[in-house]
Amino acid sequence: MPNLILREMETKDLEEVLYIENTCFTTPWSKNAFIKEITENKLAKYIVAQLEDKVVGYGGMWIILDEGHITNIAVAPNYRGLGIGSAIVKELINICKKLEINRMTLEVRKSNIVAQNLYEKYGFKACGVRPKYYSDTNEDAIIMWKEV
Repeated sequence: MPNLILREMETKDLEEVLYIENTCFTTPWSKNAFIKEITENKLAKYIVAQLEDKVVGYGGMWIILDEGHITNIAVAPNYRGLGIGSAIVKELINICKKLEINRMTLEVRKSNIVAQNLYEKYGFKACGVRPKYYSDTNEDAIIMWKEV
């Protein structure tokens, strides 16, 4: 996607990020949670995908020792299927490579086959299950890992 810009998330992005968050998730993060992540959490790396001055997606991770733990990735519903999710995943992987991070991990809903397929496309492999991980539905999480 030629006009897509991937950059560090800033507080000015939060209204658009929160719109996406509330549209995509049944248990969305609060504005305060995002503020703390991008202003106080020294382990956190968050990016936005911007298309013509509009934030259309975002992703984040925590860098813990030599691992990158993806916390969330979301793309606004009207912009899905355009490769934005792939661009976000690739950028998070690139950040890990630059920081010499050796492994990446994430949890994904067992029912979210689209996300699992996206992660598998970039080398993540299902390695375990966290039973009843999601408190809103008690759905299991698939734990995925990738060597960077």
